[in-house]
Amino acid sequence: MDKIAPSGRRVFLVDDHPVMRNGLSLLLTQSGHTVCGVAGNRTELLARIDGAGAAVALVDLSLAEESGLDLIDDLAARGVPTLIYSMHEDGKSIERAFSRGTRGYVTKREVEDVLLEAVEAVAAGRRYTSPEVMRSLANRVLAPDDSGEPTLSQREEQILAGLGRGETTAEMGRELNISFHTVETYYGRLLRKLGLSSMNELRKLAIRRRG
Repeated sequence: MDKIAPSGRRVFLVDDHPVMRNGLSLLLTQSGHTVCGVAGNRTELLARIDGAGAAVALVDLSLAEESGLDLIDDLAARGVPTLIYSMHEDGKSIERAFSRGTRGYVTKREVEDVLLEAVEAVAAGRRYTSPEVMRSLANRVLAPDDSGEPTLSQREEQILAGLGRGETTAEMGRELNISFHTVETYYGRLLRKLGLSSMNELRKLAIRRRG
């Protein structure tokens, strides 16, 4: 299959492994795309993404002490869609990524052409689920786990992620453009849904979920 992109896209890479970043950069540039920036964590992303002109951000789910999920809102606020590229293939991780707002998901076991197709699709404003992702989601529907963990809304996931990052109620309100009292309302919903009895328990859970 011809890997030359019909219209080169500007791609921003977020991965904490230099070897992986270099390999992806080579693949993308040889396929007609432009790597307009790279980052290994959230701090580097926020320092470099503005002005990069990225059409799509290719983000690893596991970033050392951080989660790629926490970057989706940062990128969306700048008009940059996220494409997750991850070793995590379980249905729960995939569902969580889409609930947080990612536009596409590709596993690292996929062939190169699948990743290139995903980059083009997400950059063009379409959603993309790779064959392996579709298989994982189908298996999750046919054989759901019995963990009993409830499904959270996108806003609830955002609030939980903010707690995991150590943000205050006021900071989350400003970031999400909602009131202080609305954030507190979501705290109550999360406590009820997750069967927790205190904010301390909720914060501990949020920190555990960051990976």
